[in-house]
Amino acid sequence: MDPQPLLIFAQELRKSLRGFLIALPLLSVAIFLLSPHLLRLLQERLAGKLYFFSVAEPFLAHAKLSLAAACLLLAPWLLFVLLRAAASPFKVSGLFVTVMVVATTLLFYIGAAFCFFVTLPFGIKFLLGFSSAELQPVISIDKFVQFTVLFILAFGLVFELPVTMVFLGKTGLCSRKSFQRSRRYAILLIAMIAAVLTPTPDVVNMALMAVPLYLLYESGIVIMILMRIP
Repeated sequence: MDPQPLLIFAQELRKSLRGFLIALPLLSVAIFLLSPHLLRLLQERLAGKLYFFSVAEPFLAHAKLSLAAACLLLAPWLLFVLLRAAASPFKVSGLFVTVMVVATTLLFYIGAAFCFFVTLPFGIKFLLGFSSAELQPVISIDKFVQFTVLFILAFGLVFELPVTMVFLGKTGLCSRKSFQRSRRYAILLIAMIAAVLTPTPDVVNMALMAVPLYLLYESGIVIMILMRIP
């Protein structure tokens, strides 16, 4: 394998990430002031009280939530940096990179919103359904924040599937025909991803992620056909 594209990618990424790595902690500190409101918004998914079990736990939970919110807000910048660095060895046009950035940003936020409004409430309701008079939930604020932000960010990332497929096809790293031939393996992989990323193991919640992911896979193939990517 020719190491030159990887070298170009690493050099471009190193130059472009400096500004992002400076902006991320600064924005996190600014958002920290609003973190109680963000936590209240997340807690509405739970419809219950949160507790803490160490002196530093509330502070750390708010800090993690602030960092996750900063990542969500800076997602377009990070996606632009990654796409520009990935495209630099292949000499693709600036217009293509711009279109990819817009598409990845929209899909990322759609995936995050889908998790927040659809999957997360169903998952939390299912898990808390195992409580009883003898078994009452006492939910840690830190664990709850980790649980919610992990799935919101994960859903945002996996919804990038069609853009990733188009990018691989455009750069010649993977052909459209290979995606069409690999549908069976794609279905298996999507089912595995859904089983890992959904907060509950039941079929309904897995389907809430697996079905959109497969539709995104097929849409990636359709887009490649429309763009005449072989």
